[in-house]
Amino acid sequence: MRTLFAERCVACRRDSPRVTAAEIAEVKHEVPDWRLLERDGIARLERIFDFPSFADALAFTNRVGALAEEEGHHPALLTEWGRVTVTWWTHKIRGLHRNDFIMAAKTDALVAERGHVTRDEIRDGRAP
Repeated sequence: MRTLFAERCVACRRDSPRVTAAEIAEVKHEVPDWRLLERDGIARLERIFDFPSFADALAFTNRVGALAEEEGHHPALLTEWGRVTVTWWTHKIRGLHRNDFIMAAKTDALVAERGHVTRDEIRDGRAP
């Protein structure tokens, strides 16, 4: 079984299919810290990452931006002092595509490689 992290984004067209509930159930376990939500009638994946400073938050934002450029798939990013909110959805189809789950997994890997810990991981006892 391939993991989402190992996959590459594919080019989307306006007629590309959105992920189904069954497909979400199949891959959600790979990105368990991401919330499924709807905003402005559009399904999205969102996660908040906490950092010890604005500089760390900004550095993470820049790494997510570089990843987005590599994959040709771009999120909404909100950078605040010690906090970055990353939101993935596919603009062309106004909803979620497998690409969004791939990018969520790749975003998680950016955190893992730097050793950042999120507030949820601390609260849930999953922090190192």
